[in-house]
Amino acid sequence: DLSHVTWKKAGKAAMRGLVEVAVARGTCSDAEALFLIRDSKRLESTVLAFSPGEWDAFIAEIKSGKFDHLV
Repeated sequence: DLSHVTWKKAGKAAMRGLVEVAVARGTCSDAEALFLIRDSKRLESTVLAFSPGEWDAFIAEIKSGKFDHLV
């Protein structure tokens, strides 16, 4: 149940309204935080969840330009 998380538009995507991110804390027996991403135009679509380590690696790859060819 993700009804308790606060979604925010992500960075440059906020101008186009494409991606939203949220942090879910204590979602499973007080487990560590999960970083969430969803398509802001299709709220019923799949939500991607990242552990803190996965999130850090994902952000590092974005900053390195690894995904620039996809836009």
